Amino acid sequence: MKNMESSTTRSIVDALTKAIVEHRLQPGTKLAEQKLADHFGVSRTLVRQALFQLSQNKLIRLEPARGAFVAAPAVDEAKQVFAVRRMLEAEMARAFVRSVTPAKIKALKEHVALEKSAVGGEDISGRTELLGDFHVRMAELMGNQVLAQILGELISRCALITLMYQSTSAAEHSNDEHADIVKALAARDEELAVRLMTEHLEHVEANLTFDRKVPTNDISLALS
Repeated sequence: MKNMESSTTRSIVDALTKAIVEHRLQPGTKLAEQKLADHFGVSRTLVRQALFQLSQNKLIRLEPARGAFVAAPAVDEAKQVFAVRRMLEAEMARAFVRSVTPAKIKALKEHVALEKSAVGGEDISGRTELLGDFHVRMAELMGNQVLAQILGELISRCALITLMYQSTSAAEHSNDEHADIVKALAARDEELAVRLMTEHLEHVEANLTFDRKVPTNDISLALS
């Protein structure tokens, strides 16, 4: 019974994630528990569990006494996050080249291969996570846990924004750019690695379509 409940919760989480990411549910939309329970034919308890999971992923926000709402990430915050990332990650690329080893390059190449297969699939949230993790992986491979932690926090702050505003073609482009960065690191070409990393972050930000208008506030319509 427990397993059945968790798979039902999972399917509600997946359906809502897809609707949010594909812009069928507008930021700020109220997610009424009863409406969702009716739509999925489940109890409000299961809906509540799903909403809690989505709030952990920052896709929705739970407000005491008001209920659940689709998160509305601030574009300004995303731009500030990218500005900080460019400062940090240009230097990270420089430092990585100075401590590069075949084992580190192998680990990065394996990560890029995982990204490539995720970009080809349907799992938008998994794809976004892997593309973000590439940057944290670099810091980890350098043995710099402080940098890895700071980057992890920065990336999760803009993960929802990337999730909502990055197209599949832009995700493919990111994966290709990661592969180019790894080539420059392997060649110990410091200046090229720094330039490619900076351009990559500029491209990711430039490819976020912040002005995309979302068609509906109607939950049943968005989930159908």
